[in-house]
Parts: sequence; structure tokens; C-alpha cells
Amino acid sequence: MPVPWFFLSLALGRNPVVLSLERVVGPQDTARCSPGLSCHLWDGDVLCLPGSLVSAPGPVLVPTGLQTELVLRCYKDTDCDLCVRVDVHLAVHGYWEEPEDEEKFGIAEDPAIEEPRNASLQAHVVLSFQAYPTARCVLLEVQVPAALVQPGQSVGSVVFECFEAALGAEVRIWSYTQPRYQKELNLTQQLPALPVLNVSAHGNDVHLVVDIPEDQRFGLSLYWNQVPGPAKPWWHRNLTGPQTITLNHTDLVPCLCIQVWRLEPDSVRTSICPFREDPRAHRNLWRAARLQLLPPRAWRLDAPCSLPAEATLCWQAPDGGPCQPLVPPLPRENVTVNKALEFPLLKGHPNICVQVSTWEKQELQECLWADSLGPLKDDMLLVETRGPQDNRSLCALEPSGCTPLFSRASTRAARLGGPLLQDVQSGQCLQLWDDDLGALWACPMEKYIHRRWALVWMACLLLAAVLFLLLLLKKNHVKAAARSRAALLLYSADDAGFERLVGALASALFQLPLRVAVDLWSRRELSAQGPLAWFHAQRRQTLQEGGVVILLFSPGAVALCREWLQDATSAPGAHGPHDAFAASLSCLLPDFLQGRAPGRYVGAYFDRLLSPDAVPALFRSVPVFSLPSQLPEFLGTLQGPAAPHPWRLAERAEQVSRALQPALDSCFRAPGTGRGMGPEAEDRT
Repeated sequence: MPVPWFFLSLALGRNPVVLSLERVVGPQDTARCSPGLSCHLWDGDVLCLPGSLVSAPGPVLVPTGLQTELVLRCYKDTDCDLCVRVDVHLAVHGYWEEPEDEEKFGIAEDPAIEEPRNASLQAHVVLSFQAYPTARCVLLEVQVPAALVQPGQSVGSVVFECFEAALGAEVRIWSYTQPRYQKELNLTQQLPALPVLNVSAHGNDVHLVVDIPEDQRFGLSLYWNQVPGPAKPWWHRNLTGPQTITLNHTDLVPCLCIQVWRLEPDSVRTSICPFREDPRAHRNLWRAARLQLLPPRAWRLDAPCSLPAEATLCWQAPDGGPCQPLVPPLPRENVTVNKALEFPLLKGHPNICVQVSTWEKQELQECLWADSLGPLKDDMLLVETRGPQDNRSLCALEPSGCTPLFSRASTRAARLGGPLLQDVQSGQCLQLWDDDLGALWACPMEKYIHRRWALVWMACLLLAAVLFLLLLLKKNHVKAAARSRAALLLYSADDAGFERLVGALASALFQLPLRVAVDLWSRRELSAQGPLAWFHAQRRQTLQEGGVVILLFSPGAVALCREWLQDATSAPGAHGPHDAFAASLSCLLPDFLQGRAPGRYVGAYFDRLLSPDAVPALFRSVPVFSLPSQLPEFLGTLQGPAAPHPWRLAERAEQVSRALQPALDSCFRAPGTGRGMGPEAEDRT
């Protein structure tokens, strides 16, 4: 991918700017010229001897202007020096002198004299460069074809690349020809004393390479530039000398900005936000966004940055179909993040949901007060439209659209049009919204279901008979499924934050339900029996009951496995008195080596803590899941034959993900843990 380079200008003044510097690869100086011209750079430097002014014998090529541009000359990916590119503008100066005899007597021109006038022009242009303690002179040979030779006219330019200079240096540049036909051009420029920031991507990491002189100190801050609202600081550090700051690609969001300033009183601060157009940053922003419903009738979208999205209200039927937009929707404007917003409703209903979407697709959806109002109801939503002269019409919102109550359609709303209208008029329907344009009514359908109780009872009896036969045919399967499955969770106690994360995972699995055994909950038995004896007893009981052993990989667990595999004849080194994972390796690995692991073991790891390739190849003979991204598949494997319907499994996965989120945030953002979303700095000298 292209590597963006940024130059942070901290020059004195009220309006510091941010420049994007071009990168030039290679140590060789080069020259190029405008179309139609030809140019050549002489090898090596020349003596800086302007010489005396001489008269032009006719039209000659002379420099008329100097322009400079800062670039970066790079020898390796991160080894770059500041360099000054010089653009010399050229023009034709002088005329051919007409012989007096020809003008006076009209004598025809000699062809030998006419020939030089139609020839091309050639010039040797000298560029002199001084920037203490460096001084250089280079010679550019330029040739202009006869067709472009027009006295007094510009013919183009020649570009020299480039003179190296230091940050903060004062550079002086002169240009003249040899021989010299006019006074030399000169240009003086003060280079800013600034850090150079290189933002580059390497795999899953993003490197911020800050090139700062060793004797200067700067402050560097990473922050979320939230609009509206003040910037939210995320990370800050004072730097001396070159530094490399490493970010994980999951840390990138569009509003992540970088600010640099001198560590001196009243210094000017300069900021850039290089990830605004990065596709990965926009994907991470949506992953981090959370839609929350607040009592009594409010909602809020939490996100690090502003989101280019709109919010609408919709009606979610219990049949699992798409959520149907309601009239009126929420205001069709960009959502204001991190701010509580009110619903335009009179009453709440569990079937009313909020959708947040972009113009391309729906991103987030939450239904109102699922905890306080209960599950989705089989209610019919009636949409009342009010027109001029008190004209009113009612239709029922169904998957096929809004069906008029007195239509001939073969839908439930059309068959019950009259009774539903009576329910609205008698006040049996709940009014959700009302204004001059119309109203929304939620009408219960339970009584219409009760009228067909005989048919329902017959269907229930038939269903009971079918279920009884299935119970007889699959007796063993049902017995196994009727009881929650046992699971033994093994992990390496890397640190206190990781243990809290393991405890949150075990508690969430216990609610599925799964009968989870983990050493965190059995410290007394571990102390009494010892880790090895406790593991033997738990493993034997779990596998005899048809359960599964979960291996939760972490950097510490991977290190233990590799230690054991490197010396299989001896157990790993000494570990803590409660480290069941280290004690279990001598019993676990033979199962994997002898092919007995599939169906009895399953692996997992947290995707922000460990990469898939880090899991030793020996353990990949069983399913290994990334958490929380593969929670549905992980839960389905744990529950085995008793796994519920996919949509129910997705709900449980969402519950587990929500239960894990506080522990994940605490584990990966806690100071001093050495991992997670925080950047790490490495000195580059």
C-alpha cells in the first residue's frame, strides 16, 4: 500500500500548517527539464566560480527565477533526510545584431551568417548551495531547440533533485551561467526546526516514526477529535530524540489525530488526522459503536467519532422478519453520537426498535426496553393517516406492506379488518404516537387466537403425539440434551486482568447453561488436592459425562506449551500452586499426539490478545475459535447436540459478548498490562 509521509510544521506564527512531503528513493542526484528541452547533470560537484560579466554575442539562455520544494530522500523504509529540490526557470535573453551594410544598402544575408540564427541554444547553468556546514555547486547542461528560441520568451525550466539539509537550517541558493551574462539569481530560505512523522502500515500494526533531533524535546499526543464536543485525549508522551510508536490496526478510527509541540512555554501545537479516509478506521468505528436505549423513552449512540448515519424507528414482528420502517421516522439527519435523544412516542412497546444505518446498509439495531417490557408481542400495528377535511384511513403493517383494513387481500389484517377497527374505536388498542399527520396503534391479537381454541387444542394434541414418538425414538439423545453439558475450562494465569476476563467468560458460559469447572472457583480443592490431582478428577468426570475440555490460549499458555514440546521428557518448570494449566500438560498432550483429542477438546483465544498463527500446530487438530468474533460457533460447539436454533444461538452469543465487554475493556486498557489498545514506544537512535 502507498506510504503516506507527513511533515508537521511547528514554525512560529498563529497559523501552523501541515505539509505532505514527497518521498525520493536513492542517494543519486538527478536532473529533469520541461518538455522540448534536453538537460544533463554533470558528474560530481564543480568549483563555485561565477566569474566576471561578459556581453552576450546574441540570444543566450539565462536563469530568470528560482523555486524550492522540500522532499524526503530515503535510503531505507524509515531512514530519510530532509532535501531541497530546486526548480530553475529559463528564458532567452538578447538578439542577433543586424549588419549595418545590410540595413543601409539592402544587401542579401550571407547563408553562413543565417545558419547560427536558426540553430539551437545551449547553456551551462550552475546551482550553488550553502547550508552550514555544507557548500556545493552542480553544473546543468541545457539545450533548447531552434523552434523554441524566441528572444525575451520563457522556454521552460530545469529541476535539480536535490540538496540535503538539516532541520532548522538556513539555506542559500545562487544560479548563474558559465560564462555569466547577467547578475546571478539568489534565494535564502529558513527551514523549519520540526519533527518528521512517518505513518506506515506493517501487517496488523501501524508505526508512527517520529524523526526528532536528539537534543530537542517534544510532546506527542493521540486524541479523538469528536465533533461536536471537545477532543478526547487517548494517549500522551514527552519525547526526546527519534521515536517509534506502535498502534494495533484495531485502534484506528477516522477521528484519531496526532498532535506535536515543543516542550516550551506557549509553544504552537500542530495536529493532523491521517486516518479520515482509511477503510480500516471506518470499519473499526462501526465495531466500536454501541446503541443504548435509555428509560423512559430515550436512546443514545456511543462511538469514539461522529458517524455518517441516520436513525429510524421500525416495527419488529416476532416472526423474525425484517424490521419495517415506521411513519414518522426519527429526523432524517446525521446521528449525534454520545448524546441522549428522545423518541417521538406517547407510549413504549417492545416491538418498536431503533435502526442506525448508512446509505449503503443497516449497521445497528436495538429494540425498546427489552428488559422492562418483555419479549416481542404478537400485536398488530395499525397506521392511521389523516388528510384534509378530516379524512382518515387505517392500514395494518404486515410483511407484505401496509394492508387496508377493508381490502380483499388474503391476509390476517384483511380478514379481521372490522373487529380491529372496533378495537381502535373502543380504546382496546394502545396509541403509540399521535399528531396532525396521523397516529400509530398497537392492537393485541390474543383474543382472536382464543376464538379458535378447539383447532389449537387439536394441533397441540397432534404435536404432543409427535413429540412423544420422537421421545421414544431418541431417548438417549433427549436425555443427554435435557441436562446441561459439562465443560472444564483450562487457562494460564498470566496476570490479574486476564484472570478477571477468564472469570467473566466462565460466568457467562454458566448462564447458557453449561456446567463449568474452573480452578478460579475451586481454590480450596486445589490447595487440598494439588493442581495435578484436581485436574485428573475434573477431566475424568467431564469426559465421562460427555462434556468438553476448553483450552483457553494466551501468551503464557502458548509459552508453556512450547516449553513442554521442546523437552517432552520432562514437565515444565515450576509454576504457581493454583496453575492447573501447567499441571495438565503432561496429560493433555498425549491425547493430541495419539489422535484422541477431536470431540473431547476445543480451543479458544481472545483475538486482541493473540493471533491465530500463535496457537501451536499440534492443538489445531481440534476446533480453535477467536473470541469474541466467533462466539456463535464457539457456543454451538460447546453445547453439542443440545445447541439451540441458530437465531437463539446468536442471541446467546450477544449476551456472552455483552457480559465479556467490561472485562475486555478493563483487561486490554489497564495501565501497565503491556498489551491491548495502548501504543508502545521504542527508541530509534
